Formats: sequence, C-alpha cells, structure tokens
Amino acid sequence: MDYRYLNTINSPSDLKALPREALPEVCAELRDFIVSELSHNPGHLGSSLGVIELTVALHYVFDTPYDRLVWDVGHQAYAHKIITGRRDAFHTNRQFGGLAPFPTPAESEYDTCVSGHASNSISVALGMQVADSLLPESGAEGSSANRRRKVVAVIGDGAMTGGLAFEGLNNASMDKNDLLIVLNDNNMAIDPIKGGFTQYLVDLTTSPRYNKLRWWGYQALVKLHLMSDRKRAKLLRFNNNLKTTLTKQPNNIFQGLNIRYFGPSDGHDVIGLVRILSEIKNYKGPKVLHIVTQKGKGYAPAEADQTVWHAPGEFDVETGERFADKQSLNSQPATPTSPLWQEVFGQTLLELAEQDKRIMGVTPAMPSGCSMTIMQKQLPERVFDVGIAEGHAVTFSAGLAKEGAVPFCNIYSSFLQRAYDNIIHDVAIGKMHVVFCIDRAGIVGNDGATHHGLLDLAYLRPIPNIRIAAPMTATDLRQMMAMAVDMEGPIAIRYPRGRSKDRELPPVECGKAVCLRDRFTEGAKTVSLKEQRRVCVLSIGAIGNTVEEALNSRNELGGVGHYNMRWLKPLDTETVCTVAENYDTIVTVEDGMISGGLGSAVLETIDTRKVRVVRLGVDDRFVTHGSTAELMHMLGLDAEGIAESLIKLRVEC
Repeated sequence: MDYRYLNTINSPSDLKALPREALPEVCAELRDFIVSELSHNPGHLGSSLGVIELTVALHYVFDTPYDRLVWDVGHQAYAHKIITGRRDAFHTNRQFGGLAPFPTPAESEYDTCVSGHASNSISVALGMQVADSLLPESGAEGSSANRRRKVVAVIGDGAMTGGLAFEGLNNASMDKNDLLIVLNDNNMAIDPIKGGFTQYLVDLTTSPRYNKLRWWGYQALVKLHLMSDRKRAKLLRFNNNLKTTLTKQPNNIFQGLNIRYFGPSDGHDVIGLVRILSEIKNYKGPKVLHIVTQKGKGYAPAEADQTVWHAPGEFDVETGERFADKQSLNSQPATPTSPLWQEVFGQTLLELAEQDKRIMGVTPAMPSGCSMTIMQKQLPERVFDVGIAEGHAVTFSAGLAKEGAVPFCNIYSSFLQRAYDNIIHDVAIGKMHVVFCIDRAGIVGNDGATHHGLLDLAYLRPIPNIRIAAPMTATDLRQMMAMAVDMEGPIAIRYPRGRSKDRELPPVECGKAVCLRDRFTEGAKTVSLKEQRRVCVLSIGAIGNTVEEALNSRNELGGVGHYNMRWLKPLDTETVCTVAENYDTIVTVEDGMISGGLGSAVLETIDTRKVRVVRLGVDDRFVTHGSTAELMHMLGLDAEGIAESLIKLRVEC
C-alpha cells in the first residue's frame, strides 16, 4: 500500500527528520499497516495498536539504538519493529524463518533484550542504566551527543502485577540512576483522570521554566550545605504531598517510593507525548511517566472486545469477522473436531468442582487461555485470577491446600518456570496437595522460544514428593484430574496446545503404563523378526498419538511395540524392565528436552549393556518460532520423522 510517510521510514533517523506535525499521520499509517498485515498473518493485535503513539514518540525523542528501549512484553512492539527497519519483512512476523514474535537482540540492534515474558523490564533497564553510569562510555556510532545513554522501560499495567516489577521498582528507588519508566495503563489508572487541573499539573511539572526554577533552587541549597541525599528525599516527599493536596488525589506507589511521577497523560496524543518526553528525559533520578491508552485503539472491533482481539487470528478488516479454525480466508468452513485440550480441562474442572466444594481454580492472568472461565462463570467465588504472578499463584495455592482446599493451579509450562522455588519450598517440601495443570506443554508454535513448554518434565522430575503425569488422550486427562482430587501431595498434569484426541484405552492407574501394541500383534506378521531388530517405543503424553500415526503409516514398522507411559513419576519401572527383556532397542519419544525427561528416566532404570536406548525429543537448544507442524518436522518429531528414525533403527546391525 502507498503510504505518504511510512514507506519512507526505514530507521528512527528517518522518523526524526519529519516535522512534529506529521507524527499523527505517521501513527494513522502505522495503525492501518498493522491491522492490514495481521488480518492475514495473525499476531498480537490489541496491544500493539494501543502503543503506536508512544512508540513513535519514543523513537522521535530518544537516540535509539544508543538510547535503550526495553519493552515489557513484546506483544506491544510491532510498531517498534516496523520503525526500526523491519517494515518490508513484517509479513513474515512469527513465521518459520521470518521475524521473531518478540523483540530479540539477535534480530536487531534496536531490540535491547528478549521480551517474551512479563514484568522484567524495570530490572533489565535498571541494570543497563547503572552499568552505563559506572563503566567507561563506549560511545555511540552515529550518536548526536557525547553523553551517557538514556534507558527507558515500557511496562503495561498488567505486567506491573508481577512481583519482579515491584522488586525492580524498589531497587530503582534506592540506587542512583536516571531510569525512565513509562507505565502504559490501558485498563484503570492508578490515579483516575478527573477534570482539567490534572493535565494542567502535568503541563506545569514538565515545563522548562518550572524545572529550571526547581534545579536552581536545589543547587542553591547544595551550595549552602542545606541539601543532602536524605534531605532531597524528604523534599521530594514534600513535593509529592503538595501535588496530592492540589489534585485531591491520594499518593500512588511511585510517589511513596520517592520516584518522580508524571501523569496520568493521554497516551494517544503523540504531539503531547513528544513534548513531555523531551522535557523529562534529562531529569536526574528515577521517574515514571504514567500514560493512559486503549488496547486496540483505532480499530473498532478490537476496542469493543479487547480480550478476543488480543490475538484474534485471521479476520476481515472491513467487517471485523474473525476466521477461527481456518487456515486462510479462502478455506472451507471448519468441520466438527475434537475439543481443545484446555476445553477438556475447563469442562472437567467445573464437573469436579460441582461435586466437591473443596476444589478451587487458580490462574495467573490466563482464565480464558486455559478455559478456567468455564468454572468462573458458574462458580466465580471459587476461581482466583491472581494476575501475572506465577510464584504467588503457586504459593497461594499452597495456602489453600494447607487449610483443606484442593486447588487446581493452571499455569502455562513456560510460565511455570518462573515459580520453581515456590513449587519446591512452598508445595513439595510440605507435601501440599496442589494439582498443577500445565497447559501449553511441548511445542506451542509461532510464539517461539520464550513460550515453548519444553523444560517442565526435566525441571519437575528431580523434585521429591511430586507426581508427574501426561495424558495421551482427552479421557486420560479427565481421569487424571479426577484421580488427583483424592491423592496426597502435589501432582503435575501436563498437556499441549491444540486439539485433543481420544481412543478407548484401559483406565488410568497411578504409576502404570498401558500397552498399545507389541511385537506379537497382527502387524508383526509382515516382517521377519530374524531380519530386523526388535524395537519398542515408550512415549509419554499426547505425542503418543503421533507415534501411533507413524507406526500405522509404514508396513516396515509392523511388530514395533508401543507403550503409553502416562506417568513420568512414579515411573512404571516394571513395564520398562519387561520391555528391556523382550526387545533389543527401546526408543523413548517425548515433546520436551531429551536431557532429564523420560529418556533419562529409562536410562537410569535399566542395564544399557543388554538393551540399547535411543531418545527422541529436543536436543540442547532453544527452538525457534513457526507453526507447530513446521517445528515438529524440523525436530524429526512428526509422524514422518519418527517413522524414519524407527525404520533406520530396525535395519541397523
């Protein structure tokens, strides 16, 4: 599309060359471009639309990449990508081999850090700012001034619910630094905007005349030996209290920490943001600029339903119609399919909760994503959305369990990593009866390395007192959840993203595997066992369905055994040893890291001098982004790759 300004912006320097009066049109073109691109290449729409004016203002005022912008999280960084030289490649965003889904330094010098998880921006930015103030200045190639770099953390009000954000904020208030924190408030202001006087106060506190007078007064007090760091803190508190009195609004947390606070300001007034940022960027000491924005700004359907339009999938720009469960706009209507794994969880949780008043639901800001909304609608008083606070979710669940409740704590696999000590200290040591339902385990697709759930089996298995299960079918999941209600101690049940599969299998028993086929079944008649090695597959979780698909796809694989292990801990060692006695080669298949998972558990159980163990899974690397099908093929974990590996093993001497 032919854009007057956007097509000429290949770097922030091109943006800075434009007059201020052109910036609103730049924002309009960016908004149109993002909506158009995401309509057929899905991504995170609402968050990025909400910060377009802020993004333009930041790159217009600051000297990036010398000055550092730290995004929290990368959902909101699409305009940033487009301005920083990635416009023409933006159509590949989140695609295999294309632009990364979130900011990453490996992709661009304008991306200061990996920004896939929430609440880390203040800590990262503070570290950058302090290091720059203490280390010899390296100089900035193309920088217009010989000065220390500025560092800006952009954090949303949702990310501010995370404990790490408050830890960084507390540290910023104590250390000498000039950090600027931009609080993007797209829900409810810390201090509600009431009347014109609030904006007048923002105009006053950011005006050059006001701050020159303030600086001269401060310097005069220093020369008279009437000012010290301690007295400065008291003066700042007095200033904040005076502001509170004038506005008739209570102090907020930033003012309580003696961090200079500006706002709230209109986050969609790009000219106003440029003026404010231009003034406060050189102020000494930590400071917060609080802006109020609207998620989905400028696209009516996204404004009307911010939850759905956070990541809406494909849609028609003109009508706002979403094309859920379709590969493209031209595809045929989706046929009835099996439920999503999270839907199985959500419906089962409600059914169990209706039968047992002890059952509670806990989620860190993902009630719709994990389908806990199903229970929330019926039993709202027993569902707790604790915000982006995974550690708190786990420890809160431990407290519930201590008093006799049975909390089902649902956390995405990659986010549960953030609560590792809480699992150990607050749950496992005391044998608290917490049921962890670990959603998005395995490869999750286009969100990439920060969101794949590949580590949970390996990081949970060493923890004493915990049981670890992985359902192959929807019925497995329902039965495991029902069993967990009356079990003792912590239980972890992990399942992937996507649609579940079902088949008739024996009932789930704790610590027991189930045989799906062995070398004496009908398929074995097609291959001479004397000519080929006896191979048996041990799989865990939903990837067992892929193994079955692989075995059914090739006649050469008749006679290959397959066991659905169901439990990583306690491991069915009896079955493992029996398989080791009857087969030459054991192949473990898991949708997680090879090191520390099922394959490692099997190796620890048997004598490898008598039987060979081959582990299929993810080797020692972070997996890139792309569709789940593309990534599983790359890893050799789709049906084709598994089949090829098994055929190769059978013919080896």
